[in-house]
Amino acid sequence: MNRTTLTLIAAILCAAAMVATAAPLADTLGQAIVVQDPSSLRAAPRDSAQQQTLLWQGEVLEVRGERLDYLQVWDHKRERGGFVRASEVRRVQLTEAESPALLSVLRFVRDTPGAEALGIGLTAAYLQAAPASALAGEPGAQALDALGTLADRLARRASAATPGKTSAAALSAHLDVASGYGVRFTTYERDGRMQVCYDGEAFHRVLALPKADADQRARAALALTRPECTDPDLPAHERARLQEEQAQLLDRVEVAGLPSYLRNRVQMRRAGLWGGIAFQHARKAEGATTAAAAASRALAEFAGVSRNDLTDDDQSAYNDAAMRVSAVRWALVPPPVATDSKRPSVVLQSGAPGETCVLLVDARHGPQEPLARRCTYGVVWTASASLNREGNALALAVQPLEGWRELWVMRKTAAAQWVVDVLPPTAATPETGYAEWAGWVPGGQQMLVAREARGSGRWRRSFEVVRIDGLSTERVTGDVAALPLFQRWQDAGWKRQTLSLR
Repeated sequence: MNRTTLTLIAAILCAAAMVATAAPLADTLGQAIVVQDPSSLRAAPRDSAQQQTLLWQGEVLEVRGERLDYLQVWDHKRERGGFVRASEVRRVQLTEAESPALLSVLRFVRDTPGAEALGIGLTAAYLQAAPASALAGEPGAQALDALGTLADRLARRASAATPGKTSAAALSAHLDVASGYGVRFTTYERDGRMQVCYDGEAFHRVLALPKADADQRARAALALTRPECTDPDLPAHERARLQEEQAQLLDRVEVAGLPSYLRNRVQMRRAGLWGGIAFQHARKAEGATTAAAAASRALAEFAGVSRNDLTDDDQSAYNDAAMRVSAVRWALVPPPVATDSKRPSVVLQSGAPGETCVLLVDARHGPQEPLARRCTYGVVWTASASLNREGNALALAVQPLEGWRELWVMRKTAAAQWVVDVLPPTAATPETGYAEWAGWVPGGQQMLVAREARGSGRWRRSFEVVRIDGLSTERVTGDVAALPLFQRWQDAGWKRQTLSLR
């Protein structure tokens, strides 16, 4: 059995699933799809007649007769008959001859916000009416692409909905209409809100169709790899496996012929995923080489993004990709070679299972009696360790979470004791971000820090002059040129490697 035959069978099965709830067609009168929200199913063909129920766009009714400007219909979903205004529905004969007209209407509705349930109903009608040859060709790819786009947009609407609004009833009804056609959604709780996600069945079928074009494949791959639709409760090993699968899926997309904005979206998604893969590999004792390769891929994908072709809607994704790549950029730098220097340096030691302990040592204080000791379950990027000229402070990058890198500062107190302070990317709940050392200010009292983070739904990038004692911020700005100390004392290596100056 060749690939085309398998694809055709899959498309037919998809069509059968979507129309499973629809009634068999009447030979001459056909069916009607509700196009207006809400429409009333009444007991008689007049406005004053008793309202039986409310109908919503996308619902399918069997037409059994005509009375005045009303259609007599049977609602198989509710097992109830009645009358509905003819102007509030679109009559369809689900025949091969009418399938091109249905596809034309579907193309129009596909990009109409708020008409997702109607579009899903039209897709079901087209899949039932179209011949097998069309379902296996370009029209079938267009219909499945439209179905996925509509279902995904409906899920986004549901995720962004504000409870208590008058539109809540319509949104709930639209989700119910979509579910009636076999469209499945999953929900996750994120930051006290429900995230609704489409399961992506139509997009998987688009990727399997030989006739799907590059744009359709790109949209399908992007929809199937949305980071907000990854189960936040997945164990680490399952999350790592999922990221590998998503990266492979995106690699199947040929970006060369895509529109610039769509190519940007694919490359930003790839960059974020490879950044996550680099972190997962770095957590393994033997994963330094593979982590470096993944981080290199993440940086290459991010570098391929054209900033001039970013849309307003893509700015947020661009910043998130930059933060995820920045979080693992130290994977590209080999760990420092151990020396017998008398100056303080860091060494790593195993702690509890899965734990790494950072020890600050010098010529007089070895691992048995370190100057300072702190343990973490995150990734310690030893290549980032930087000691100031006065020898009283050392900065170190530590990444406890995917896409979230903190700055550890080991400092010597007035009592000649060493302590470890932690500077997070932001004080908000960890989402995405990094805090990184950018240089030492002579005198041993100040340091330069770049921070970028998304917390509580807000993105912020800042350049700061921070006191080493207590890590309090003395000066902060969003423009690095506005800080003379930054211009004078920023580290050359930091300036060469950082993404905060993009």
